[in-house]
Amino acid sequence: MAQVPDTKYMTATPATRVLGAVALVAVVLMVLLGLVVSPADVVQGQAVRMLYLHVPSIWIAYGAFVLTSLSSALFLMRSRRRHDGGRHYDRLAGSAAEVGVVFTGITLATGMLWGRVTWGTYWQWDARLTTTVLLFVTYLGYLALRRLPADPMTRGRRTAAMALISFVNVPIVHYSVDWWRTLHQKASLSVGRRPEITGEMYWTLLYSTLAVTIVASWLIVHRYRVIRLEELRDEEALEALIASRLKEDDVQA
Repeated sequence: MAQVPDTKYMTATPATRVLGAVALVAVVLMVLLGLVVSPADVVQGQAVRMLYLHVPSIWIAYGAFVLTSLSSALFLMRSRRRHDGGRHYDRLAGSAAEVGVVFTGITLATGMLWGRVTWGTYWQWDARLTTTVLLFVTYLGYLALRRLPADPMTRGRRTAAMALISFVNVPIVHYSVDWWRTLHQKASLSVGRRPEITGEMYWTLLYSTLAVTIVASWLIVHRYRVIRLEELRDEEALEALIASRLKEDDVQA
């Protein structure tokens, strides 16, 4: 008997539509605050406005990779206990990793533009820049591994292990400016440390982080849905192939 399609993944839900609308409004307000309300910096001038996308992007990347690691660990634990192998966590890990890679790329791009203005060059083999590139490439490899043909459970275990190994670089990236002498400035926002910026810049940066978080949440939800739809497509194709083969065997018999 053919499996009934899981139609709940076919279209967006009212909740995701609301989340998308909130994300759009949040981004518009973020642009107004970053480009109009917040003043230019005394030292960096107008270049400081890239901070409102650069800093939230790397924080979102950190958060996405944390979610990938936690989901991967849960998948490994559940894969030995449940008949479905906890594949929900594998999908969540994959969708979070994709979003994390996108925002790591945004971090690198905005960082290079900021470096051109402040350092006079797009790139320096600085500790923060080098470790961030390594983080980006590592998770690109993770996503490539997810695309390799394999049994879903086998592939899930392999990618989960790689996700846990790849996460080791996240704290190295974050604390690189503290552990080594680098061109990169100290973190603008850090737990347990006095902020490097104040006033309207500080509040604009906080709001920008919230706005980008909403956008990232919306992206993760929809990437999860797309991953599930891809699984349903593959399962339907496999069932059709098996049915065709059984039909051929019946005809030959």
